Amino acid sequence: PFPQRAEMLRRALLCAALLIAATHAAAAGFPPAYKPSVIQPAGVPERYEFDLTAALQRARAENKRLYVYLGANDCPFCRKYEAFLEANSAALAPHFAKDYLVYDLRSTLKAQGDRLHFRIGNQSWPYKDFMATLGDERARQLVYPSVWLLSPEAKPLMQMPAGTGTFET
Repeated sequence: PFPQRAEMLRRALLCAALLIAATHAAAAGFPPAYKPSVIQPAGVPERYEFDLTAALQRARAENKRLYVYLGANDCPFCRKYEAFLEANSAALAPHFAKDYLVYDLRSTLKAQGDRLHFRIGNQSWPYKDFMATLGDERARQLVYPSVWLLSPEAKPLMQMPAGTGTFET
């Protein structure tokens, strides 16, 4: 009986560990305290297209700005940024809520610039062209995480850092 109990206990602990890991993976993304709206990509896996049309319409209706976060479910730097936001949510979330609607674009590191697209209305742009449309003149590769602060008219409010370590400065 003892070896059987030990095996049952081992299996129960393994199941619990897997459940915790799955819950953590499912929780990846912008922390709930900021009340983010999640936008899942369309066209997967050939194309990862994020439609910002409804977000911009809502921003105009509520007279707020957009905080658009592009994170990848398999990105360690995204998890680090999200952990920072979670740890500081009591201080930061009220400031976000006052002026911004937070949109969490859920992606993967497999979705690089050539497969990443953004839609507003009937127009869709690949990443590089979307950046140019926003007036971002930096010729940069797509990096995760990325953040855009946009007006309700999809005009950039300021250049934001992106990628590894830039949110720690």
